[in-house]
Amino acid sequence: MTQHIGIVACSAEGAALCYRTICIEGATLLGPHDHPEVSMHTHSLGKYMKYIDRDDWRGAAQLMLDSAERLASIGADFLICPDNTIHQALPFINDRLPRPWLHIAEVVAGEAKERGFRRLALTGTRYLVESDVYPKALEAHGVDFIRPEAAEREEINRIIFDELVYGLFKPEAVGYFQRVITRLKNEGCDAVILGCTEIPLIMNDANSPLPPLDSTRLLARAALKRAVEA
Repeated sequence: MTQHIGIVACSAEGAALCYRTICIEGATLLGPHDHPEVSMHTHSLGKYMKYIDRDDWRGAAQLMLDSAERLASIGADFLICPDNTIHQALPFINDRLPRPWLHIAEVVAGEAKERGFRRLALTGTRYLVESDVYPKALEAHGVDFIRPEAAEREEINRIIFDELVYGLFKPEAVGYFQRVITRLKNEGCDAVILGCTEIPLIMNDANSPLPPLDSTRLLARAALKRAVEA
C-alpha cells in the first residue's frame, strides 16, 4: 500500500510539472506505469494574486486551507504544495492543517546539505526571494545564500508572471537567468535554487551556470518517497 498524495496547487504550469513527475517517476519505484494515488485541488492563480498583491497572506492562507481540507476529505494522507511563494502563508494555518504537510523549502534545503553545497543563489518571485521561507530552512541546515539584486528580482518576477505561468518559454528569459546566475556564481555561490516551480521549465542542468536545485521535482520525488515508504 502507498499513501495518497494531495497537491495543494496554485499556478498551473508548476503544479502540472509536479504532478507529471510523480506519475512518471513513480514507475521507477513501483513498476511500469504505476504511481501512488494523487489528487489535486487549485483555486485560480488570480484569486491568490488578489491577496498577494495587497500583502494579505492570511487571505492566501485561507485558500490553501480550503484546498487542504478538500483533499483530506477525499482521502489524501499528506499534502504538498508545488508553489514556493505561497509558503509564506503557511504559518497562518499550520495548526489547522488537516493532514501532514511536506514543506518545499525544507526539502530543497535538505538536498543542498546532502550534496555539500555551502552558498546558494536564490531565484524565484520577488515575494519569495524577499521572504523568510528559504532563509529559515537554509539556516536550519547551516547553508548560506545570496539574493539577486533588486532590479534582477523585478525582472525575474516579470518573466515568471508575464511568461512562465502562461507557458511562454523565451530564449531571452533563459539568457537573463543565465546572466543573473553567473553573477551570483562570481559572488561565491556553488548552486542555485530554482525557487519558483515554473523556473525548471526553462532552466536545467544543461543550461544553468550553477548546479540547479529544482524545487518542483525535488518536492515531487520527496512526496513519492514518503508515499512509498510509509
